[in-house]
Parts: sequence; structure tokens; C-alpha cells
Amino acid sequence: MLCKLEDGKLVQVHVRDNNVDQALRALKKKMQREGIFREMKLRRSYEKPSEKKARERAEAIRRARKLARKRMEREGF
Repeated sequence: MLCKLEDGKLVQVHVRDNNVDQALRALKKKMQREGIFREMKLRRSYEKPSEKKARERAEAIRRARKLARKRMEREGF
């Protein structure tokens, strides 16, 4: 089973013993990991450039805080 992403990459899942349900679950998991569902949700409606900038800034802050939290946890604070 193949699924083509927007950037040209292919997501490939093998169907074993005609078990399509298991292959679909694996495909959904891979798509979730790649962030395809999130991107599809964002593209459903138009996002103003100012909203996009604010969202990306908030995501960056969230990532930095998470990284700092993990670093502090590793150091034992």
C-alpha cells in the first residue's frame, strides 16, 4: 500500500496475509508520525500570515520549554 506525500516522499506499508485492517492501522500511525493529519487540518481553511506567524512562534516556545524541561530532568533538578 503506497501513499504519496506533498513533498514527493512515499509512505509504504506492506499488506501481509491480505490483512488490510492491520496495514491501514500501520499507515495511519506512519502518517501521524509524519504530521500529515496535522497539516491537513491546518490547510482546511485559510490562515492569515499574522496568525501563522503567531502559531509558529507559540510552537517554537513550546518546543524550547519542553527541551529545557527535559534537560533539567536529566540533570536532576
